[in-house]
Amino acid sequence: MNIRQFRKGDEAAQIDIYNTAAAPLPGFKPSTVAEIVRRTRKDFDPASRFFAEVDGRVVGYAGFHPNGRVSLPWTLPGFEACAEPLYARVEDAMRARGLSGAFAAYRADWPSVHAFFEQRGFRKARAMVNYIIDLLDMPTPSARPSSSLAPVTSDDVPAILAMGAQALRVQTAAELERHLFKNPFFTAQSLFCLRSRSDGSPLGVGILIYDPHFANPRAVDSAMPCFRLGAFGCENMQTKRISGLFSFLTKPDANVSAVGMDLMGQAAARASQYDDVDCLAAQVASDTPLAAFYQRHFRLQGSFPVFEKSFA
Repeated sequence: MNIRQFRKGDEAAQIDIYNTAAAPLPGFKPSTVAEIVRRTRKDFDPASRFFAEVDGRVVGYAGFHPNGRVSLPWTLPGFEACAEPLYARVEDAMRARGLSGAFAAYRADWPSVHAFFEQRGFRKARAMVNYIIDLLDMPTPSARPSSSLAPVTSDDVPAILAMGAQALRVQTAAELERHLFKNPFFTAQSLFCLRSRSDGSPLGVGILIYDPHFANPRAVDSAMPCFRLGAFGCENMQTKRISGLFSFLTKPDANVSAVGMDLMGQAAARASQYDDVDCLAAQVASDTPLAAFYQRHFRLQGSFPVFEKSFA
C-alpha cells in the first residue's frame, strides 16, 4: 500500500470511493466530481488530503481542514485495512503543522463513523442543534425603555468577544472583527446591537442572514453535519448558507431571555420585509449558556454531534 498526497485528477476516484462506501448509511446523499472540483479550486492545500493506493489503484482517502476538522478515512469495500494508516497520516500531518487538536462532525445516525473516532481518542463534545420558528408564531417582545437598537461597529468587537467567550470559536478581537466585518458572504449591515441607554455599551448583538440565493431552511436536511453561516460559534467553519438565519450573543446572566427576545424581534422585523422569508432559522451548540433560549422559543429541526480530540 502506498499513501500519497492529493494530485489533480484524483477527484473522480474520491467520489467513487465516497459514494460507494457511504451509500448504505442513513440519509446518504451522493456527491459529484463538480463539487470536489469546486472545493479544491481556491485556497485548497493538496498536502491536507491523502490517498491510499494498492497496486496502482486508489482505494481510500482522508483529509483535514486548517481549522482542525478531519474526515473519516473512506475506503472501497475490501480495503478497510487502509483506514488506520490513512488516518494516522492525517494526524501526523496535523501535528506537524502545530494544530492543537482535531474535531469531526457527522450525522447522528451514523454510529459506525462515531465509533471510529471514539476508538481513536475522540469524545463527544457537543451537538449542533438546528431550530426554526415561523414569523407568525413569534412571541411579542416586551418594551425595554432602558435599551435601544443600533448598528454594530468595529469598536464593539472587544465587548462582543467578551460576552461570547463561551460560545465563539475565535480567540482574538482581530479574528472576530475579520469574521464580522470582512466576511465574503454577509456584510456588517446584517448585524444589530442592543445598547444601554445610559452609556451606549452593548447588551447583546444579533445577526440576520438574508440572501435570496441562499438555501431555504425548510428545504434542507437539518440532520446533515453542516455548520450554518452567521451562527455564533461557527466561526472559521465551512458553512451552509441559510437565508433567514438568526443568531445572537449576550452575557449569560439573568437578562438572557429579555435581551434575546428583543434581538429576535428585530430579526423578525427585518425578515418580514422580504417576501421569500416566512421563518427564522437558528443553530446553536448544546454546550453554550444560550442554548436554553433557543430550546424554549424555537422548534427543533435536527442536530448532529461534534467529536473532539486534543493532541496535548
